[in-house]
Amino acid sequence: MFKGRKIAIASMHQKEKVISPLLIKELEMQTVVPEINTDLLGTFSGEVERNSSPYKTAWKKCMLAMNISRCDVAISSEGSFGAHPTIPFVNANEELVLLVDRKNNLEFFGRALTTETNFSGASITTKKEAYDFANNIGFPEHAIIVKNQEKKFDESVKGINSETHLEKVLDTMFSKYTDIWIETDMRALYNPTRMKIIEQATKNLIEKIHSKCPNCFQPGFWIVEAIKGLPCSNCKFPTRSVKAHLYQCKSCQFELTKEYPTNKYHEEPTYCDFCNP
Repeated sequence: MFKGRKIAIASMHQKEKVISPLLIKELEMQTVVPEINTDLLGTFSGEVERNSSPYKTAWKKCMLAMNISRCDVAISSEGSFGAHPTIPFVNANEELVLLVDRKNNLEFFGRALTTETNFSGASITTKKEAYDFANNIGFPEHAIIVKNQEKKFDESVKGINSETHLEKVLDTMFSKYTDIWIETDMRALYNPTRMKIIEQATKNLIEKIHSKCPNCFQPGFWIVEAIKGLPCSNCKFPTRSVKAHLYQCKSCQFELTKEYPTNKYHEEPTYCDFCNP
């Protein structure tokens, strides 16, 4: 379906560095990177609010890339940062990678969720606080943004990735303000940690494409539901752990349940609501 086809990578932040090699190796595609301004759909630093969901935003990026490149297939990614959905008080990075095939009217997406993120920001009043922040987020390999205020962008410097540049920006800002805002630059080209998660999400996408439906043989036969109920090894009652995965084909709607997906047939009593209420 994809071998030999040209695919547009919708990115202005060098995401093609991790996406393109996988598309070439795993799907045997040709990749192009058209010049598009994805910042129009939202920026991590806040100047432009993202008004759509991550999926819809990624879809819009694909449309832009296809229209400009005249390709009939495109791929894009969209990241989200904030509180982890299940672990309180822990920051998380979720990346979605979407492939839209206009020729075959198909869409595939991959996801990756991790707590390994340096997403952070702070109000500071001294250079020492700035350098402490920089050390905590992995500077200078990971860049920094400095603004006069968190929600104001009249004075904002992005992509700071050297001590000389940081020193110069701090001197300028503190000559005008008693406190300023510093945050991690989460754009992919300035954040190797995030780039790795984009790569993981792309691998998940490709894994889905390689998974063919046993009924109609279309790609994208994948998990739509995790079914709980793995029995406790002690009392044999069902636990909240996953017992099976429900797979579904997006093309013909064929479904298949695969039990014990991790080859684990019982759960430890520690995780049983009856044995350990």
